[in-house]
Amino acid sequence: MTEAERRPAASESSPMMRQYRAAKDAHPDCLLFFRMGDFYELFFDDAVAAAAALDIALTRRGRHQGADVPMCGVPAQAAESYLQRLIRKGFRVAVCDQTEDPSQARKRSGKALVAREVVRVVTPGTLTEDALLDARRNNYLAALAEAEGGLGLAWLELSTGEFHTQAAEPAGLAAALARIDPGELVLADRLAARADLAAALDGWEGSPTALADGRFDSESARRRLHDHFGVATLDAFGAFGRAEIAAAGAVLDYVALTQSGRTPRLAPPKRLAAGAVMEIDAGTRRNLELVRSVAGAREGSLLDTVDLTLTGAGGRELAARLAAPLTDPEAIRARQAALAVFHEDSRLREAARAALKQCPDLARAVSRLALGRGGPRDLAAVRDALGAAEDLAGLLGGAERGAALDGAAAALAGHGAVRQALGAALGPDPPAAARDGGFVAAGHDPALDELRALRDDSRRLIAELQARYAAETGIASLKIRHNNVLGYFVEVTTANAGRLAGGDRFLRRQTMASAERFSTAELGDLERRLESAADRALAREIEIFDRLAGAVAAASAALAGAARALAEIDVAAALAQLAVDRRYVRPEIDDGRAFEVSGGRHPVVEAFLERGGESAFIANDCDLGPDRRLWLVTGPNMAGKSTFLRQNALIAVLAQAGAFVPAERARIGVVDRLFSRVGAADDLARGRSTFMVEMVETAAILNQAGPRALVILDEIGRGTATYDGLSIAWAALEHLHDVNRARALFATHFHELTALTSRLDALRCQTMRVKEWGREIVFLHEVVPGAANRSYGIHVARLAGLPAAALARAEEVLGTLEAGEQSGALARLADDLPLFAAPPAAPAPGNLCPVREILEGVAPDALAPRAALDLLYRLRAALDAKDG
Repeated sequence: MTEAERRPAASESSPMMRQYRAAKDAHPDCLLFFRMGDFYELFFDDAVAAAAALDIALTRRGRHQGADVPMCGVPAQAAESYLQRLIRKGFRVAVCDQTEDPSQARKRSGKALVAREVVRVVTPGTLTEDALLDARRNNYLAALAEAEGGLGLAWLELSTGEFHTQAAEPAGLAAALARIDPGELVLADRLAARADLAAALDGWEGSPTALADGRFDSESARRRLHDHFGVATLDAFGAFGRAEIAAAGAVLDYVALTQSGRTPRLAPPKRLAAGAVMEIDAGTRRNLELVRSVAGAREGSLLDTVDLTLTGAGGRELAARLAAPLTDPEAIRARQAALAVFHEDSRLREAARAALKQCPDLARAVSRLALGRGGPRDLAAVRDALGAAEDLAGLLGGAERGAALDGAAAALAGHGAVRQALGAALGPDPPAAARDGGFVAAGHDPALDELRALRDDSRRLIAELQARYAAETGIASLKIRHNNVLGYFVEVTTANAGRLAGGDRFLRRQTMASAERFSTAELGDLERRLESAADRALAREIEIFDRLAGAVAAASAALAGAARALAEIDVAAALAQLAVDRRYVRPEIDDGRAFEVSGGRHPVVEAFLERGGESAFIANDCDLGPDRRLWLVTGPNMAGKSTFLRQNALIAVLAQAGAFVPAERARIGVVDRLFSRVGAADDLARGRSTFMVEMVETAAILNQAGPRALVILDEIGRGTATYDGLSIAWAALEHLHDVNRARALFATHFHELTALTSRLDALRCQTMRVKEWGREIVFLHEVVPGAANRSYGIHVARLAGLPAAALARAEEVLGTLEAGEQSGALARLADDLPLFAAPPAAPAPGNLCPVREILEGVAPDALAPRAALDLLYRLRAALDAKDG
């Protein structure tokens, strides 16, 4: 039975169920969280799906057409944890809340239905709550649009207000999505069906949300942007193309749609110009483990290794810099200058980091308050963050900082009025929700203090009034009592009743056998005040909260500037601390073609060795100048070739992100594109073998790399037959040199490629140095000029634990193959590609070692003396036969 069939018809359903149906019909693609008192309840198919996803009990509420109506529910106070689990499993959730107090509904009618409406749609890209977000990771909502034959991307961070756009091409879309890494991507129906975009969209980890084409109309989008930012033209924000405007308007529309018309403070969109950041494709990001390891975890990545930031905002800023290194030398040097201030002044660095240590997430707190989703703790976060900002402004004002931090210092100052208002109004430990009350400081609001006194001191107030009445009337036994019928009343014995009767002050309410009960205007007024004190106290606190939230919203633009400054200072101070702790140096950055690294080290491997107390990392030089821009790196497995390749790519990323680098000295001409082809992995979901993945990534490099690119290639061609692989590697090396003309490190076990140095002018051979000691070798992890003539693969196999018999056999086969190699054939190949001579046939395995054949299966301990002597004769005869 379908959902529509299972739902009761309007004529058969209760008012509550009709209300549920209306909300569900408006959001058919969402699970509907329907507020029922202290629970959110789900019905019909929503209940079945949610119960399975959340592993909670599936129950029923009533029957329809002879069948139970499935129902499950979650506590409203714990709803965030359940929402998080549902969002991670790919669900969208519409939250239908009560929009009036049940007491107000009862005033309309004893059976009136409480008003409810969908207040938001929770989707992966529109999260704002701390419990649903990673504090150190941006959660972007992105939109992809098409106009005038071009593509445009727009992305915003709802929890902070960041807003960006860029023009895109189908060929570069995958790299752009890998850089942005959006939590959610929306696009028009027609784009979702385009075959030329399928690969890029498949490469993104999520599932795009397709919307009607009309939501991506560029003219409607332009008007939407004008209205939101209160401008008549977008020219002041940047020269946006129509596709970018369509995407920006669509993402803004989607926010309004999911937030039921409410939008947070958004910064005006910033346009990312073509070539403004180092382009890094998805495969390279994965291979280099920039922000996540190959396993998908933060641990073990470059970001995890270098992140010493102390705030969530600082962590997000550092992650964004590593994901999108700059290409403008001046902008890079500006970041370096800010870092250098803290690097050179240890007292300033320590004081700044001490101030940042307790600094809350200002940007996300302001955004939640603007959306009406914040609470008293968000106000306290703003207060405390502005306190840290004030401290930092004072520190920077007294520092020898030149102009490097002028902008940040200016953004941190000038928030005294908001901070003072929040500081005066808020108590020290406010609750999460305003409805919990108790967050306004005592003494801040006299009316609230009085209401709290009435609420908290009712017994004392009644006792004080009773004592005063007893003293004024002279009746020591006078009591003030309470019941549900009369409320509060004055009670005296019958004998004393006459002393109260007859006047206007005490009015007789009830006569008992042994007592008389009276009321007074004063007692009635106190009763009314006591009964409503708690409700009025809470209402007064909510008024104060709304006023304070309004003050924060009014200052949101300035507060956003302070939040950015706090994040930038956190990153600069953290990278300075990293440089001091791990001996990083400031690289020289220019527009040239140099890539000179002296004493370079792999930041992640070095940190791992230091944590484990192992030997120090062996540093190596790398010089990819114009006349030596292509290095062919040979050497044994486990000697460090892959580490050397990766460390230079990571040094380039760190340098252009504005950080110092693990080296003794570095000079880098800006890298516009970074490519990496390392490691081995298949992609079975897309029908790609390990070798196919290798070839796809190699093809991307050879088709896209230019003279300003940096390429690292490791073991091209090893996934196929030997001569096929050598041919591919040979051609790729020539193409890099002659066509791409990129700076490149090319590691290989095909020693035959060294013959190309006679023809390729900019090719240099480098090898990993080893030391042989008898049958053993020692990996020195040093890169030196020259070429390896062996790969020492059998030695590595021995380290891995291959059986001795297999190792001996491998050595025997290797010796035979090496003896049969045709000398000079490959040297001739350097001048006359691609002729290869057929290798000589190898001896049959059974003839390689007759002695071994005899010994196979012999158990020495089981041999009798006579049998052992016979064995010796057989071995001697076999040796004589071989020599003959």
